[in-house]
Amino acid sequence: MTARTLRDLCAIEGLKVGTFVCEFNSPGIGYILKNGGCDYVFLDMEHSGFDVATLKTLLRYFEAAQLPAFVRPAGKDYYAMARALDVGAEGLILPMVASADEARAIVDMTKYEPMGSRGVALSIAHDHYQPGDVMEKLSDANSRTTIFPLIETADGIANVEEIAAVDGVDGLWLGHFDLSCSLGIPGQFDHPDFIDGVARTVAAAKRHGKKLGRVVANVEEGAAEYANGFDFIAVSGDCWLLQSAMTQASSELRSKCEGIDHG
Repeated sequence: MTARTLRDLCAIEGLKVGTFVCEFNSPGIGYILKNGGCDYVFLDMEHSGFDVATLKTLLRYFEAAQLPAFVRPAGKDYYAMARALDVGAEGLILPMVASADEARAIVDMTKYEPMGSRGVALSIAHDHYQPGDVMEKLSDANSRTTIFPLIETADGIANVEEIAAVDGVDGLWLGHFDLSCSLGIPGQFDHPDFIDGVARTVAAAKRHGKKLGRVVANVEEGAAEYANGFDFIAVSGDCWLLQSAMTQASSELRSKCEGIDHG
Protein backbone atom coordinates (compact mmCIF):
# COMPACT_ATOMS: atom_id res chain seq x y z
CA MET A 1 0.00 0.00 0.00
CA THR A 2 1.49 3.35 -1.05
CA ALA A 3 -0.83 5.77 0.79
CA ARG A 4 1.02 7.99 3.23
CA THR A 5 -1.70 9.70 5.24
CA LEU A 6 -4.64 8.61 7.34
CA ARG A 7 -6.88 10.59 5.01
CA ASP A 8 -5.55 8.52 2.11
CA LEU A 9 -6.19 5.32 4.04
CA CYS A 10 -9.75 6.37 4.83
CA ALA A 11 -10.38 6.80 1.10
CA ILE A 12 -9.16 3.28 0.32
CA GLU A 13 -11.44 0.27 0.45
CA GLY A 14 -10.11 -2.93 1.89
CA LEU A 15 -7.90 -3.97 4.77
CA LYS A 16 -5.57 -1.54 6.56
CA VAL A 17 -3.21 -3.34 8.95
CA GLY A 18 -1.71 -1.65 11.97
CA THR A 19 -0.68 -2.30 15.53
CA PHE A 20 -0.95 -0.70 18.98
CA VAL A 21 2.10 1.18 20.30
CA CYS A 22 2.23 1.85 24.03
CA GLU A 23 5.69 0.80 25.20
CA PHE A 24 8.54 1.29 22.73
CA ASN A 25 9.84 4.73 21.80
CA SER A 26 12.95 3.52 20.03
CA PRO A 27 14.13 5.67 17.08
CA GLY A 28 13.74 2.63 14.83
CA ILE A 29 10.15 1.81 15.74
CA GLY A 30 8.65 3.50 12.68
CA TYR A 31 10.85 1.65 10.19
CA ILE A 32 10.50 -1.63 12.09
CA LEU A 33 6.70 -1.51 11.88
CA LYS A 34 6.57 -0.14 8.34
CA ASN A 35 8.92 -2.85 7.07
CA GLY A 36 6.90 -5.37 9.06
CA GLY A 37 3.86 -4.58 6.91
CA CYS A 38 2.00 -1.92 8.93
CA ASP A 39 -0.08 0.66 7.07
CA TYR A 40 -0.60 2.79 10.21
CA VAL A 41 -0.12 2.71 13.97
CA PHE A 42 -2.39 3.34 16.95
CA LEU A 43 -0.18 5.35 19.31
CA ASP A 44 -1.61 5.29 22.83
CA MET A 45 -1.22 7.92 25.56
CA GLU A 46 -4.12 6.76 27.74
CA HIS A 47 -2.54 3.57 29.09
CA SER A 48 1.14 4.24 28.40
CA GLY A 49 3.75 6.45 30.02
CA PHE A 50 4.06 8.65 26.93
CA ASP A 51 3.88 12.38 27.62
CA VAL A 52 3.54 15.11 25.00
CA ALA A 53 7.32 15.52 24.59
CA THR A 54 7.67 11.78 23.97
CA LEU A 55 4.73 11.89 21.57
CA LYS A 56 6.36 14.68 19.59
CA THR A 57 9.53 12.60 19.20
CA LEU A 58 7.68 9.39 18.35
CA LEU A 59 5.69 11.12 15.63
CA ARG A 60 8.95 12.16 13.94
CA TYR A 61 10.05 8.51 13.92
CA PHE A 62 6.81 7.51 12.23
CA GLU A 63 6.99 10.41 9.77
CA ALA A 64 10.52 9.35 8.78
CA ALA A 65 9.17 5.90 7.93
CA GLN A 66 6.13 7.40 6.15
CA LEU A 67 3.87 5.52 8.55
CA PRO A 68 0.74 7.51 9.53
CA ALA A 69 -0.27 7.48 13.19
CA PHE A 70 -3.50 7.75 15.08
CA VAL A 71 -3.00 9.13 18.59
CA ARG A 72 -5.24 8.38 21.54
CA PRO A 73 -4.74 11.24 24.01
CA ALA A 74 -5.04 10.57 27.72
CA GLY A 75 -8.37 12.43 27.64
CA LYS A 76 -10.68 14.33 25.34
CA ASP A 77 -10.48 17.79 26.87
CA TYR A 78 -9.43 20.60 24.55
CA TYR A 79 -5.78 20.81 25.60
CA ALA A 80 -5.16 17.06 25.40
CA MET A 81 -6.50 16.97 21.86
CA ALA A 82 -5.05 20.27 20.61
CA ARG A 83 -1.55 19.56 21.90
CA ALA A 84 -1.53 16.12 20.25
CA LEU A 85 -2.53 17.73 16.96
CA ASP A 86 -0.07 20.59 17.32
CA VAL A 87 2.89 18.22 17.78
CA GLY A 88 1.88 16.41 14.58
CA ALA A 89 -0.83 13.80 15.13
CA GLU A 90 -2.66 13.19 11.85
CA GLY A 91 -5.64 11.59 13.53
CA LEU A 92 -7.15 11.17 16.97
CA ILE A 93 -8.95 8.22 18.53
CA LEU A 94 -10.96 9.67 21.42
CA PRO A 95 -11.87 7.59 24.48
CA MET A 96 -15.39 6.84 25.72
CA VAL A 97 -17.41 9.06 23.40
CA ALA A 98 -20.99 8.59 24.56
CA SER A 99 -23.17 10.97 22.54
CA ALA A 100 -23.51 12.94 19.33
CA ASP A 101 -23.15 16.19 21.28
CA GLU A 102 -19.82 14.98 22.60
CA ALA A 103 -18.70 13.98 19.09
CA ARG A 104 -19.70 17.41 17.73
CA ALA A 105 -17.75 19.12 20.52
CA ILE A 106 -14.70 17.03 19.64
CA VAL A 107 -14.93 18.02 15.99
CA ASP A 108 -15.29 21.67 16.97
CA MET A 109 -12.21 21.54 19.21
CA THR A 110 -10.03 19.74 16.66
CA LYS A 111 -10.89 21.68 13.50
CA TYR A 112 -9.83 25.19 12.58
CA GLU A 113 -12.09 27.99 11.35
CA PRO A 114 -14.54 27.72 9.61
CA MET A 115 -15.19 24.12 10.72
CA GLY A 116 -14.33 24.60 14.38
CA SER A 117 -12.63 26.65 17.06
CA ARG A 118 -9.21 25.03 17.48
CA GLY A 119 -6.60 27.53 18.59
CA VAL A 120 -4.27 28.51 15.76
CA ALA A 121 -0.52 27.93 15.77
CA LEU A 122 1.17 27.72 12.38
CA SER A 123 4.68 26.93 11.10
CA ILE A 124 5.19 24.43 13.91
CA ALA A 125 5.35 20.61 14.01
CA HIS A 126 1.90 19.87 12.59
CA ASP A 127 2.59 21.73 9.32
CA HIS A 128 6.28 20.78 9.19
CA TYR A 129 7.43 24.27 10.20
CA GLN A 130 6.64 25.63 6.76
CA PRO A 131 5.54 29.19 5.98
CA GLY A 132 2.47 29.73 3.84
CA ASP A 133 -0.92 31.34 3.36
CA VAL A 134 -2.97 31.25 6.55
CA MET A 135 -6.28 30.13 5.04
CA GLU A 136 -4.57 27.44 2.96
CA LYS A 137 -2.87 26.11 6.09
CA LEU A 138 -6.12 26.04 8.06
CA SER A 139 -7.88 24.27 5.22
CA ASP A 140 -5.07 21.75 4.81
CA ALA A 141 -5.07 20.96 8.54
CA ASN A 142 -8.84 20.52 8.58
CA SER A 143 -8.64 18.15 5.63
CA ARG A 144 -5.77 16.20 7.14
CA THR A 145 -7.11 15.77 10.67
CA THR A 146 -8.95 12.45 11.06
CA ILE A 147 -11.35 11.77 13.94
CA PHE A 148 -12.41 8.35 15.25
CA PRO A 149 -14.56 8.30 18.43
CA LEU A 150 -14.08 5.22 20.57
CA ILE A 151 -17.34 3.33 21.06
CA GLU A 152 -16.67 1.60 24.36
CA THR A 153 -19.56 2.33 26.71
CA ALA A 154 -23.19 1.32 26.98
CA ASP A 155 -24.17 4.94 26.27
CA GLY A 156 -21.92 4.95 23.21
CA ILE A 157 -23.75 1.91 21.87
CA ALA A 158 -27.14 3.44 22.66
CA ASN A 159 -26.18 6.57 20.72
CA VAL A 160 -23.91 5.05 18.07
CA GLU A 161 -26.27 5.87 15.20
CA GLU A 162 -26.24 9.58 16.08
CA ILE A 163 -22.46 9.58 16.71
CA ALA A 164 -21.77 8.03 13.31
CA ALA A 165 -23.94 10.68 11.65
CA VAL A 166 -21.87 13.62 12.96
CA ASP A 167 -20.14 15.59 10.20
CA GLY A 168 -16.40 15.51 10.81
CA VAL A 169 -16.39 12.01 12.30
CA ASP A 170 -14.40 9.83 9.89
CA GLY A 171 -14.81 6.47 11.56
CA LEU A 172 -15.67 4.56 14.70
CA TRP A 173 -13.20 2.59 16.79
CA LEU A 174 -14.52 -0.22 18.96
CA GLY A 175 -13.05 -0.48 22.46
CA HIS A 176 -13.87 -4.09 23.22
CA PHE A 177 -12.56 -4.46 26.78
CA ASP A 178 -14.13 -1.26 28.11
CA LEU A 179 -17.36 -1.97 26.26
CA SER A 180 -17.69 -5.39 27.83
CA CYS A 181 -17.09 -3.87 31.27
CA SER A 182 -19.58 -1.06 30.67
CA LEU A 183 -22.18 -3.65 29.65
CA GLY A 184 -21.55 -5.56 32.90
CA ILE A 185 -19.98 -8.57 31.16
CA PRO A 186 -16.20 -8.08 31.52
CA GLY A 187 -14.28 -10.02 28.92
CA GLN A 188 -17.35 -11.93 27.70
CA PHE A 189 -16.96 -11.19 24.01
CA ASP A 190 -19.32 -14.02 23.06
CA HIS A 191 -22.14 -12.62 25.23
CA PRO A 192 -25.29 -11.67 23.25
CA ASP A 193 -25.20 -8.09 24.61
CA PHE A 194 -21.63 -7.59 23.41
CA ILE A 195 -22.35 -9.15 20.03
CA ASP A 196 -25.39 -6.91 19.66
CA GLY A 197 -23.33 -3.83 20.55
CA VAL A 198 -20.75 -4.67 17.91
CA ALA A 199 -23.47 -5.31 15.32
CA ARG A 200 -25.08 -1.93 16.06
CA THR A 201 -21.71 -0.20 15.69
CA VAL A 202 -20.99 -1.90 12.37
CA ALA A 203 -24.47 -1.09 11.05
CA ALA A 204 -24.21 2.59 12.06
CA ALA A 205 -20.81 3.00 10.41
CA LYS A 206 -21.98 1.36 7.19
CA ARG A 207 -25.17 3.42 7.09
CA HIS A 208 -23.25 6.69 7.36
CA GLY A 209 -20.24 5.72 5.25
CA LYS A 210 -17.75 5.76 8.12
CA LYS A 211 -14.71 3.55 8.62
CA LEU A 212 -14.41 0.94 11.37
CA GLY A 213 -11.41 0.04 13.52
CA ARG A 214 -10.50 -2.18 16.43
CA VAL A 215 -7.58 -3.95 18.07
CA VAL A 216 -7.47 -7.76 17.73
CA ALA A 217 -5.38 -10.32 19.55
CA ASN A 218 -4.27 -12.39 16.58
CA VAL A 219 -4.56 -13.02 12.84
CA GLU A 220 -7.58 -15.33 13.14
CA GLU A 221 -9.55 -12.73 15.10
CA GLY A 222 -8.47 -10.05 12.66
CA ALA A 223 -9.74 -11.99 9.66
CA ALA A 224 -13.06 -12.61 11.41
CA GLU A 225 -13.48 -8.92 12.25
CA TYR A 226 -12.57 -7.88 8.72
CA ALA A 227 -15.32 -10.19 7.47
CA ASN A 228 -17.58 -8.53 10.05
CA GLY A 229 -17.00 -5.09 8.49
CA PHE A 230 -13.91 -3.68 10.25
CA ASP A 231 -11.26 -2.37 7.86
CA PHE A 232 -8.71 -0.74 10.21
CA ILE A 233 -7.37 -3.80 12.03
CA ALA A 234 -4.67 -3.24 14.66
CA VAL A 235 -3.01 -6.58 15.40
CA SER A 236 -2.01 -6.79 19.05
CA GLY A 237 0.60 -4.31 20.32
CA ASP A 238 4.32 -3.69 20.59
CA CYS A 239 5.04 -5.29 23.98
CA TRP A 240 2.65 -8.21 23.42
CA LEU A 241 4.00 -9.02 19.97
CA LEU A 242 7.56 -9.13 21.30
CA GLN A 243 6.55 -11.26 24.27
CA SER A 244 4.57 -13.64 22.06
CA ALA A 245 7.46 -14.05 19.62
CA MET A 246 9.93 -14.58 22.47
CA THR A 247 7.64 -17.08 24.18
CA GLN A 248 7.31 -19.10 20.98
CA ALA A 249 11.05 -18.96 20.21
CA SER A 250 12.15 -19.90 23.72
CA SER A 251 9.64 -22.75 23.91
CA GLU A 252 10.69 -24.15 20.53
CA LEU A 253 14.39 -23.83 21.36
CA ARG A 254 13.97 -25.61 24.70
CA SER A 255 12.00 -28.37 22.98
CA LYS A 256 14.61 -28.87 20.23
CA CYS A 257 17.48 -28.85 22.72
CA GLU A 258 15.82 -31.24 25.15
CA GLY A 259 17.73 -34.48 25.40
CA ILE A 260 20.85 -33.22 23.63
CA ASP A 261 23.86 -34.54 25.49
CA HIS A 262 26.92 -32.29 25.48
CA GLY A 263 28.95 -35.13 26.87
